[in-house]
Amino acid sequence: MSAKKLLIIGLVWPEPASSAAGTRMIQLVDLFLAKGYQITFASAASKSDFSYDFSNTSVIEQEIKLNNESFNSFLKALNPDIVLFDRFMIEEQYGWRVQQECPDALRILDTEDLHFLRQARQQSSKKQETLNLFSDTAKREIAAILRCDLSLIISEIEMKLLEEQFKIDASLLYYLPFLEQEITATTIQNWIPFTDRADFVFIGNFLHEPNWHTVQTLKTKVWPLLRKKLPEAKLNIYGAYPSQKVLQLENKAEKFFIKGRALNAQETIAQHRVLLAPIQFGAGVKGKFIDAMQVGTPSVTTTVGAEAMKGNLSWNGIVEDDLSTFAEQASLLYQNEAEWKEAQKHGVQIINERYASTAFADDFMQKITKLLLNLPKHRQANFMGQILNHHTLQSTKYMSLWIEEKNK
Repeated sequence: MSAKKLLIIGLVWPEPASSAAGTRMIQLVDLFLAKGYQITFASAASKSDFSYDFSNTSVIEQEIKLNNESFNSFLKALNPDIVLFDRFMIEEQYGWRVQQECPDALRILDTEDLHFLRQARQQSSKKQETLNLFSDTAKREIAAILRCDLSLIISEIEMKLLEEQFKIDASLLYYLPFLEQEITATTIQNWIPFTDRADFVFIGNFLHEPNWHTVQTLKTKVWPLLRKKLPEAKLNIYGAYPSQKVLQLENKAEKFFIKGRALNAQETIAQHRVLLAPIQFGAGVKGKFIDAMQVGTPSVTTTVGAEAMKGNLSWNGIVEDDLSTFAEQASLLYQNEAEWKEAQKHGVQIINERYASTAFADDFMQKITKLLLNLPKHRQANFMGQILNHHTLQSTKYMSLWIEEKNK
């Protein structure tokens, strides 16, 4: 029996060293490779110096063009069993072409996190307005979810929101968090001890608005209070793609340092005693906390930061929304070794009980196999999806064809 073919259409070429989204994509690639899939990764984006190097794997890379019928020819020739769209915008751009050329291919949407939820929170936070989830982005993203056979959701909060608020059928959604290596006793023994660590750290890709906003919150509201309590401590800010406005926040006299990209996020976080992340808006699951737990660095964050990450378990540090209390608690955690070690233990529990790859990988692959065997029946049950896939409702298709015609 020949290997099944998976086509992944990427919004960008994954950069696991730059963002949690990049890490997530490589975890999915590894999962399908381990099950013997033949994978083609295609993207219309340009590569960067930090794009993942697939040359050590069997993954075939394919450059594609947006709004171009050459993609149809490529699809026909490849004839994949499964097509995975990296975020809803990619489904909008290529989904109709996949449906046209490979109607029997299983279509999966990896949402990364719900974009409409993150945007709604951003609007609400910035304008001090009531949260409005029913935006145009929500209509687009939910339409993409309905058009696909399965959507991967990274957060239980988002699962609940889609099922309860938007009445999406549970058969179209699949909870698949980050897939992590378990933390073993040996891992813990190799962690840098409390006394050998110093300073606070924040890390996050600056192309992501919640991270930029968090750094501003640290600079103006949290660090001035924390510095008074711990005048010797530094705050080191790391993150890929810092703009000039980010770099300008550095103030050596205040021990507030902008360090730019970390070559290895986990190694960088491991040197520090506490991770600070007073996140005010966002969605999904935060890669920075996973990295921190993996290297035994406790963190202080907000309710939004810790959302959907710990379930009913204790946080690996402090969850606090009031920023003056946030600074107070961060100072105590920084100085109290017993409390700090207790926080580490909570991190181990969260990773091992909620993110261990072994707990999710096989069930997920079984779900895929089952869907491939029962696709017509599965699609019949999703009549809303059939309606949205009907040619009369495919505005993205006709927009794309119009652009294609115009470009000739």
